[in-house]
This record gives sequence, structure tokens and C-alpha cells, in this order.
Amino acid sequence: MSTTIVHYYARLRSLLLPSALRPVWLAWFALKVVYYFFLDKVSRTRFNRVFYRNYRGLEAESVKRLAHEEFSTYVRSKIFPDALNHIREHQSRGDLIVLVTGSLDFIIKPLADYINAEHALTVQLNEAAGKFTGELTTPPLGEAEKARVIKAFSEQHDIDLASSYAYGDSRADVPMLRCVGNPVVVNPGKALRQIAVAAGWTVREWMLKT
Repeated sequence: MSTTIVHYYARLRSLLLPSALRPVWLAWFALKVVYYFFLDKVSRTRFNRVFYRNYRGLEAESVKRLAHEEFSTYVRSKIFPDALNHIREHQSRGDLIVLVTGSLDFIIKPLADYINAEHALTVQLNEAAGKFTGELTTPPLGEAEKARVIKAFSEQHDIDLASSYAYGDSRADVPMLRCVGNPVVVNPGKALRQIAVAAGWTVREWMLKT
């Protein structure tokens, strides 16, 4: 998908505000994005922990309801057509489709339903008194943790990772890509492209419809 957890949050949070306040909030939030950009370069895991604290104090049910509504109006348009084609190809072969992402469960659930994924390995925010606390209930799902979760899942479901495929678009996905026999790198930046070329991985360039 051509969107990130930052885009998700910015859209959801701005829609929860009165329309008159949205430009002011977005301008303030844009300043924080610079910090998040550099933090993500240092550690995706650390970035996720820090970033999800933005949800602290928000009404959980209101955010979940809005996320569900936004799938058809925003999220679905961010899915690469080539991604859907590859998913359908895998499904036609009888492959198990598993989404593995550091995104929140209530954002990914409509997507998993839309593509008929059998499983979605995601993260959840802790709730107290009907509000998000800003803390995750499990470790962030990125880097080495993503690889660990995939290996555990494959053992539980008797999946042969050597014959499996994984698709990733970030350096934080490298441990995951190394788990499988058929790693595919999508729209890589310079660093990830170098890793992929050196390892002999498949590289794909996907675009949204214009």
C-alpha cells in the first residue's frame, strides 16, 4: 500500500477535530513528522512505540468506527493494483494469505476482509476506561520481532517458509524477507535495493492507478 501509519493517524485524528481546527493541527503535526522520519531511520521498533503514543486519550470506539468507515473512502484507494493481482494469483494456487504488519488491528481488519486474507498479524493498543492509553499490548511488529512472529506462526500452522513468499518495502522488513525462500522487495529505497540486489531477491515496482 502507498500509505503508512503516519498517514492513517493524521487522517483519523484530523477528522475527529472540528473542521476549523484541522489546518492548525495538521501544521503542528507536520513539525513532529520530521522527528518521526529520523527516528524511523534509527529504529522502526522505537519509532512505533513513540508514534503510537499519539493515540493516548482518544475514545477507542470512535476511532475504531471511523477507521472502519475510512477503509472505503481512503484506505482502499491506496492499495496497489499489482498487489491485488499477486494476492489473487497466490489464492488461485491455494496459498495461505497472511498480513504481517506493524499497523493497528482495527485499521487492518477491513483490509484483511477485503482481500480475503486468512490471517492478519498486527498490533493492538491498550485501552482503559474506553480510551487508548497510547501503549501497545505487545512489542512493535517490525524488524527482528516481525521475523520472530512469522517463524512462530509458521510453526503453529505447519507452514514451510522455504517455499513461502514475503513482500516488503522497507529496510525494517529485511529480517522478514530473510525468513522465506521467495522474498520480494516492492518499491525499494536505495539502501533496500542494494540489499535486494546483493541477495538476489526479486524487485518489483508497483504504482497506483492514475
